[in-house]
Amino acid sequence: MTDIKHDLGLRAMKVLNVALITASFAVCWYLYYAPRTYSPFFNRGNWAMIALFALIYITYCKVYDALIISINQASEVIYSQALAAGISDVILYVVIFLLTKHIPHPAPLFLTFLFQIILAGIWTGIARAWYFAVFPPKRTAVIYDKRPGLETLVSEYGLSKKFDIQVTASVEEYLKNPAVLDGAKVVFLSGIHSHERNIILKRCIRDGIEIYVIPRIGDTIMSGAKQMHMLHLPILNVEWQNPPAEYLIVKRILDIVFTGIALVIASPFMIITAIAIKMTDGGPVFYRQKRLTKNGQEFYVMKFRSMRVDAEKDGIARLSAGNNDDRITPVGRVIRKCRIDELPQLFNILKGDMTIVGPRPERPEIAAQYMEELPEFALRLKGKAGLTGYAQVYGKYNTEPYDKLQMDLMYLSHPSIVEDLRIMFTTVKILFMPESTEGVAVGQTTATREPEI
Repeated sequence: MTDIKHDLGLRAMKVLNVALITASFAVCWYLYYAPRTYSPFFNRGNWAMIALFALIYITYCKVYDALIISINQASEVIYSQALAAGISDVILYVVIFLLTKHIPHPAPLFLTFLFQIILAGIWTGIARAWYFAVFPPKRTAVIYDKRPGLETLVSEYGLSKKFDIQVTASVEEYLKNPAVLDGAKVVFLSGIHSHERNIILKRCIRDGIEIYVIPRIGDTIMSGAKQMHMLHLPILNVEWQNPPAEYLIVKRILDIVFTGIALVIASPFMIITAIAIKMTDGGPVFYRQKRLTKNGQEFYVMKFRSMRVDAEKDGIARLSAGNNDDRITPVGRVIRKCRIDELPQLFNILKGDMTIVGPRPERPEIAAQYMEELPEFALRLKGKAGLTGYAQVYGKYNTEPYDKLQMDLMYLSHPSIVEDLRIMFTTVKILFMPESTEGVAVGQTTATREPEI
């Protein structure tokens, strides 16, 4: 009964949010834009415009997880809603432009957007206060193998209001004393081998305990298995990175079309950036660096130069330390923060060395260092290198290599045009999130080792 109350309550709050944001657009439409269309609509036409806005807004809210108040921080929820509302407003402005004789004035819609941000903030505050008052944190246990410290992450990410961690135990401790899970409503399983994990999973399912599993590499690979029946037996067929031909063809067409559009839109920013870099120290505008793409093939990636010309004069490959890296030029700090330094890679995509969505291309020297401690790192080379990817939108620059590998393998396990489009749209969300560009510790070039799969 509690789960039904929880789900219905959340759905009601989400409907309220969509209604508020859509109503603000409806007021703007009725009071300003509707009377100025070439041929004013009847009521059904007006309702169609409002419904179109609601549909687009709901779609982008799902893409950006804009209505998940129980897990995401308040600032991220508001930011995601503002982004979803802003994109919806822009799309509807284009539609309005097509319906009018003259270019419609953008000011009313811009003021509406500002009001939508205020509504998003008010709704988020009320919704979170309601949720955590009605649904107190669940008694939670953490069972780990080689990856302790999950309880610290829960606290750092502000999830203590949802998960009340009262038990932290190693898998060996649990097997000796299964009673440690008595009374738990939620269990986190962190990096546990399949045999021991299955024992705990069966117990949790039997007792109705909610489970969150941090997978191992083998789990991620198996997640893409195809269910089938053969020999009168249930069988999982695992074909690693064998996407259908039509997917590869459509993906390549989208790469060319979207990259061409992006180059047209970005060309003014690229010209300004090139001039700024040249004026800073007179050095080269572009920086070419050897990287790895599908099947370990080498190519030279193009970027706007953001570091000093002598950044690696000793010939040793180093990961960036983010804003703490003294090799970054003043112009470099700006273009890195806004991701403008990545724009020349659009030419790599047109050439075919890269794709829009895929694992980020790694330098051969650094990849070799990773694979010394993490041989499974080579699995990510089964896909063509990408400008953006799963690890880029859901990880941070300083996310450990093992976890980035897991994210890349999750993407490669489920090749899909829908997933590619979702990652592309989600990339827009992280462009102005500073934590996604944090650097690694100075001197860090090796992977954090996880036990074998």
